[in-house]
Amino acid sequence: MSAVSYLDRFLDPVTEAFTPELARKIAELHADPELEDHIGVLRRKANEGTLTPEEDAEYKDFIEAVDVISIIQAKARQYLANNPT
Repeated sequence: MSAVSYLDRFLDPVTEAFTPELARKIAELHADPELEDHIGVLRRKANEGTLTPEEDAEYKDFIEAVDVISIIQAKARQYLANNPT
């Protein structure tokens, strides 16, 4: 079983706490423009192979966070699809 599948299963109980309002807010989460710009710089440097060790660690943390957020957002969208209001 992949790490994402484990994480997806681990986060299943989060769905039990959803309300329509909470699910909508989670589904609509996005980074602010400043953070998007910063991540864009890290992404470019990663593609070029020019990240410092600190930037590499930061970029890896970002990728892990996005994985978690993406799974929670998918669960929120599924909740909203199954519970239209």
